[in-house]
Amino acid sequence: MATLLVRNATVLATMDDAGREIAGGGFHAADGVITAVATTADLPATADTVLDLSGHVVVPGLVNTHHHLYQSLTRAVPAGQDALLFGWLKALYPIWARMGPEHFRVSALTGLAEMMLSGCTTSSDHLYLFPNGARLDDEIEAALEIGIRFHAMRGSMSKGASKGGLPPDSLVETEDRILEDSRRVIETFHDATRLAMLRVGLAPCTPFTVSADLMRETAALARSYGVRLHTHTAENGEDVVYCRETFGMTPVEYVESLGWTGADTWHAHCVKLGPVEIGRFAASRTGVAHCPCSNMRLGSGIAPVRAMIDAGVPVGLGVDGSASTDSGHLLNEARQAMLLQRVAGGAAAMTAREALRLATRGGAEVLGRDDAIGRLAPGFAADFAAYDTATIDMAGAEWDPLAALVLCGPQRAAHVGIGGRIVVSEGKLTTIDLPVHLEQHRRLAKTLIEACR
Repeated sequence: MATLLVRNATVLATMDDAGREIAGGGFHAADGVITAVATTADLPATADTVLDLSGHVVVPGLVNTHHHLYQSLTRAVPAGQDALLFGWLKALYPIWARMGPEHFRVSALTGLAEMMLSGCTTSSDHLYLFPNGARLDDEIEAALEIGIRFHAMRGSMSKGASKGGLPPDSLVETEDRILEDSRRVIETFHDATRLAMLRVGLAPCTPFTVSADLMRETAALARSYGVRLHTHTAENGEDVVYCRETFGMTPVEYVESLGWTGADTWHAHCVKLGPVEIGRFAASRTGVAHCPCSNMRLGSGIAPVRAMIDAGVPVGLGVDGSASTDSGHLLNEARQAMLLQRVAGGAAAMTAREALRLATRGGAEVLGRDDAIGRLAPGFAADFAAYDTATIDMAGAEWDPLAALVLCGPQRAAHVGIGGRIVVSEGKLTTIDLPVHLEQHRRLAKTLIEACR
């Protein structure tokens, strides 16, 4: 039995039901599962691995509920820098169409590494295009290599430009092919056990890239296997106009009519939800992935997160695609979530601790994992992130070092553990050779740039 002892943290935020914050705290874990959380004096004295975190703030591992990992190869593309969502997509589709299996594996490894270095221990990814032989398997391979807890969402697009959709026809699949491969990836990869490292779900891209029939059939297929559902909904004003003109409904009315609400379903963005729609999501326990940086970058607006939380909607955070945020720093998303709600509702609209809760327990609930991750408590996975208080970002923040993680400039994690395994040590990844990998990533990005000139 492999054991881990984390001790002497300046403060350890459990995110448990009581919201305990333990000065001089730590935890003990065996075989990747926490056995005790307490002050250091009340923990076992030894373990196979002992991590002294004096001068560090320790929190549960952060949980990312929405991403498009492949986009790390197309950051800061000039044609999409100042566009709204639809224009941005049209600028990027032709570049993504040139990608293949190597691009998807390498970009996923880059995106996952970036998030782990920010303190993320669990991530979902929404992969909805598969050009030139690419498969969901490519990013699953990357997740297994780097050692993150991963939710791979098999996305889809079946409605190309010739059928009134947004993407070019070259990037869509037939609906029979989509459903066949959806079955394959669930049966091959999905692990339903409580502490699973890898789960699979189904995720048609948007109402303007798939048919109503595919949305219904996907929901039925996912529920027959007991896996989760995910899509984009009400991301901006263009999205709302499209749904009204095409379906005669709001985005939420449309997805609800197709069976896309419930505790097994979560929607990305939801910027344009009104009180009635928020009430529907709350009543059905439909989750939301809030992506504040992407929403700002694309000029989409401010999601009514305070109203969602108060109504009882499960809300987590997402970094979204690396080409719409140009970043993958989950702690920064927590900071921006807090700041945006304060812009919309005043300085007390969201506290730093509430933002951290969205990044941990909130994300765990949205992914259906709040029985295993998102808090530091006995029986939960030994997933944690530790941040050094001696950095310049934290200078002078001894008043409240936990709140400083959100209020001060976002910093990288010093140590990260996933299932008791130390995957980041002294700010460096232990599972891959990052400099070597990044050279490969740069090569692929440069090749794409040259091909598009």
